[in-house]
Amino acid sequence: MDVKNWVVIVTGSATGIGAATAQLLAKQGARVVVNYTRSEKEAKDTAAACERLGAEALLCKADVAQDGDCRRMAEAAVKRWGRIDGLVNNAGTTKFVTHDNLEGLTAEDFQRIFAVNVIGIYQMTRAVAPQMKAQGSGSVVNISSIAGVMGIGSSIAYAASKGAANTLTLSLARALGPEIRVNAVCPGFVQGRWLRGGLGDEAYEAHMKSAEKQTPLRRAGTPEDMAEAAVWLLAGSRNITGEILMCDAGMHLGMAPLKAR
Repeated sequence: MDVKNWVVIVTGSATGIGAATAQLLAKQGARVVVNYTRSEKEAKDTAAACERLGAEALLCKADVAQDGDCRRMAEAAVKRWGRIDGLVNNAGTTKFVTHDNLEGLTAEDFQRIFAVNVIGIYQMTRAVAPQMKAQGSGSVVNISSIAGVMGIGSSIAYAASKGAANTLTLSLARALGPEIRVNAVCPGFVQGRWLRGGLGDEAYEAHMKSAEKQTPLRRAGTPEDMAEAAVWLLAGSRNITGEILMCDAGMHLGMAPLKAR
């Protein structure tokens, strides 16, 4: 796996899996576009961390739900470095609503979640595809979720969006070969502020302990675990495309769905 001198855009890379992925890429010698929509301070911290690791980093505020922002971010990477080798579609959003609360989600909730989690992947991939095609190579990794495989997770809208993201991965893999590979990583429970903030401290700790006790690997995943899987699919698997990789400590083999407070 060699990403030295690669140019990689990581969407939603201010915190969590995105930040861990950007820093792992930087550690391995890649040049990284650090993207954010609201978390400017955290994004600057991520970019600074990448630079401390000896990498070049470009900070870019952009909303992947807006096609113009996607195209602008791709153009900024090409203007700075002349190429785009990789794209990690990590930006995501949700609304925490228990699955049996059908009144807890509106059409607007679905539209907002799909705008980022599905349309954002499509628009970002479309924005980088011409440059990757012109180069003769490129790799896209979508950060999906085990929710899209099992119908669990923070809400029905979120699970549905991740199921759509998985299907989108397959369609794009067929459409963009042979130059561009497209794969997805499906995390299970991931430690960090995103789940803690959505579930509340008590429920978060309970689900983390459950992951540590009930998954076959007895582990609660970390952002670094997911970054490792994403970077491997990005650069270390030249004969793989259209793969949906479950990176969940075996959670998909049998575990209860998350429940919010």
